[in-house]
Amino acid sequence: METLFVLQRQLIQNSTTNFVRSVMNTIDWDNTRLIGIRGARGVGKTTLLLQHIKSHYGANTKKALYLNLDSAYFTRNDLMDTVQSFYTSGGECLLLDEVHRYPHWSQYVKNIYDLYPTLKIVFTGSSLLQILNAEADLSRRCVSYEMQGLSFAEYMRFYHKIALPQCSLDEIVHSADDICDSVNAKCRPLEYFGDYLRSGYYPFRKENPIQYTTRVENVVDMILGIELPQQRGVDVGNVRKLKSLLAVLATEVPMLVDVSKLSKMTELSRVSLTSYLQYLHDARLIRLLYSDATSVKRMQKPDKILMENPNLCYILNLGQANEGTVRESFFCNQMAYKHGVEYTKPADFIIDGKVVVEVGGSSKDGGQIVGRDNAYLACDGIEYPYGKKLPLWLFGLTY
Repeated sequence: METLFVLQRQLIQNSTTNFVRSVMNTIDWDNTRLIGIRGARGVGKTTLLLQHIKSHYGANTKKALYLNLDSAYFTRNDLMDTVQSFYTSGGECLLLDEVHRYPHWSQYVKNIYDLYPTLKIVFTGSSLLQILNAEADLSRRCVSYEMQGLSFAEYMRFYHKIALPQCSLDEIVHSADDICDSVNAKCRPLEYFGDYLRSGYYPFRKENPIQYTTRVENVVDMILGIELPQQRGVDVGNVRKLKSLLAVLATEVPMLVDVSKLSKMTELSRVSLTSYLQYLHDARLIRLLYSDATSVKRMQKPDKILMENPNLCYILNLGQANEGTVRESFFCNQMAYKHGVEYTKPADFIIDGKVVVEVGGSSKDGGQIVGRDNAYLACDGIEYPYGKKLPLWLFGLTY
């Protein structure tokens, strides 16, 4: 145990609480015994756990214990023995990082929960992971949270120390003038927005900006080359084809799905392609959109495919991203965190089945939303709203 606490102290001392993700205040740390946090690789789950220990228990605590289940320590030591030792020495909060790396993890978490009724448990896993999987029923015990990359507002605080307001969707569409006045009094948002779209989504750029693209590529390679084969049985021989598929999706105009065309371009069968698209969606590399979330079509193929976040549009296509894909990927990413997003015609999106939004550049004329109630344009390249034309960057202030 001493070795684990020494390592934990080193990790906590190297972490800072100068910037804390907004999800920290969303999680009910005090009143929930079992918390699951899932999110794509690189979005900051480990940092969140260490910040929680630092702010609630202190750097030298013995009441909380951080364990990375991908550590070499667990090739020689059993998790249950480690937890037993921690609990009997007065442990109160157990934080398990990368749980999907530990065989039969969900059964272990269930056993820990049942055996130690006063112990709080927090665990993290990748988005690919099914937190409440069938191996051990955690659904009645666990409260799960989704964590994604930086919003535009978080990016501004983290990289530029500029505090922008956090706004609901309702405030954005009904009070856009006031919000834009407030933001433009602090900064010129378009000065930063393009940088965010290219390289502001993942919070590790500050460590080494030059290596940002390589770091994101490594995250993608880890998902494609290790997680998908291990957790979804993807043939390793198809990993190269999947990376080619991602490059195609990053290049194309936001596309209505033609499975036959994609199948030929990637040399994958239609059946394999349909399954792989869902796996890439689960892994938070792409986002599949449907015109009706309850439709039988959802069991067949999506109506539209976007990259999961705008940075991937540039990085997976060597910087030659399609502007329309970038804009729509940004909008969908930011909105889907708290809202239901579906594809709709002739506009682009419908949010929560109520708010219709067409995404485009500053010259977008609004023909797709004529005659539709509660419909708006989200336009890049503008700082202030004009009628139903709202700045695209505004939709990055929701968390």
